[in-house]
Amino acid sequence: MCGLTATVAASPAVLSASVTPMTFAPAAVLGILTAGYWSIGLQDIKQDSHAIRRNFPVIGNMRYILETIRPELRQYIVESDSDGRPFSRLQRAQIYQRAKNVNDTLPFGTRLDVYATNHEWACHSMYPLAVTDENAKRCVVGATEYGTKQPYSASIFNISAMSYGALSDNAILALNRGAQLGGFYHNTGEGGVSQFHRQCGGDIVWNVGTGYFGCGSGEGDKRVFEPAIMKETIDDCQGKIKMIEIKLSQGAKPGHGGLLPKSKITKSIAEARKLQYPPTGDCHSPARHSSFSNHHELVEFISHVREVSGGLPVGVKMCVGDPAEVAAFVRAIAEMGQGPDFITVDGAEGGTGAAPPELTDHLGLPLEEGLVLVRNLLVGAGLKDRIKINATGRITSGFSIVKNIALGADITSAARAFMMSLGCIQALKCNTNTCPTGITTQNPELMFGLNPETKAIRVYHYHSKTVQSASDIVGIIGHDAFSKLSPKDIMRRVRQGKVATLSTAFPEIQPNSLLEGSAPERMQDMWDNRTSHRWIYE
Repeated sequence: MCGLTATVAASPAVLSASVTPMTFAPAAVLGILTAGYWSIGLQDIKQDSHAIRRNFPVIGNMRYILETIRPELRQYIVESDSDGRPFSRLQRAQIYQRAKNVNDTLPFGTRLDVYATNHEWACHSMYPLAVTDENAKRCVVGATEYGTKQPYSASIFNISAMSYGALSDNAILALNRGAQLGGFYHNTGEGGVSQFHRQCGGDIVWNVGTGYFGCGSGEGDKRVFEPAIMKETIDDCQGKIKMIEIKLSQGAKPGHGGLLPKSKITKSIAEARKLQYPPTGDCHSPARHSSFSNHHELVEFISHVREVSGGLPVGVKMCVGDPAEVAAFVRAIAEMGQGPDFITVDGAEGGTGAAPPELTDHLGLPLEEGLVLVRNLLVGAGLKDRIKINATGRITSGFSIVKNIALGADITSAARAFMMSLGCIQALKCNTNTCPTGITTQNPELMFGLNPETKAIRVYHYHSKTVQSASDIVGIIGHDAFSKLSPKDIMRRVRQGKVATLSTAFPEIQPNSLLEGSAPERMQDMWDNRTSHRWIYE
């Protein structure tokens, strides 16, 4: 009995020790959930900023959670291969595959609707050729007639303007090293020439914006151009700066300045922009330049910068707005016998890290219209052989390079496509400093994930394979050089049952016709200052 009693007496303790975790764990979890539910619910009821949370405590928060992850849900689950903005899954996949140097062929036929309005294709020849001369894939920029002493041989495809500060240290290193490996240029963006642009030896195009970062002094809207500071920066780069681009406007936010908050100005950013450090305030980029106020003064400023730089090619970057203003600018060039070595035409579809949506969506000409207008004005003024055109705005593939060169560009450049070659997943967080791939962030923890050595190889591969694709298309059309392309080489479906070449959509102008007075009536009127019609094509 004693043994049995002891056993029985001990049983509750034994059972309690063995079953308590299993028995009470669910109860503890339920208690925590209940407490959390009431805590969140009471907070929702007390707050008065969100009606949904106030009327539907706790469950109303699902709306905000789903809204937060909506871009990811759409990108990875909902959208088709041809959907997605600004770039479709097909476009992104092609860039990733080429950057990784893996198979980028397409099985089982095109995914595109070839009967859809605006579908485009190249007119292939029965007797294709091959672009075998490497020089045929490049273009010499620099008009000796304007005093340029150091013409530059540019690739037909290059890295467009992206500022240090908007991009991370490692992103700049990877892009510049990729440019060095591939023999193409890397545009600095208006943030100045940083130490990271200089480390890898890639060719640099220095973008000089309204803030004159790296070549100016003063604060905010009072910053002015300083020739001595520009020369100092050029000398410090030891020949790496190949061209200078004076930024008048950009596609994503034409006519709009910028602001870099004081809190984001690091020592490296201050050094690149030639700002005081620690900063005394925010860094402003004015909406317009202080060095000129009309077309003739702009032409004089271009010549001044060329002289200060020691004869480097100097160009301007613009998103085309009022066609009459562009015509007046080209006329000033013709009258003065001086001007830019190149004009970068940025389409309204161009990107930026942050801009007001109204500016991004509803200002500026798209690339095609802007490019053709500039081409026709230069051809009609007899300046096209002297002034080269650089087209930029959502260019990703060999076909887009070919199409833009056919429309009048001499070279092309891209920003977001090269970001994707670094690993950008189009997370649309460029303006939050929380880019998950470490590209558009100054957060060291996120930046750590981007290895500049391996990503530089991807930049190189993407450029190489895309240029090769463009070269293949040029040969298939029946040309042996990009310079022989013309608008008639590309066709577009205008509507169901009707197609036309781009030469029909965008008529070409005869050389020197504006000077001779024989250009199409509306363009001639605009050139002669008889009208200010803001038209492009009927």
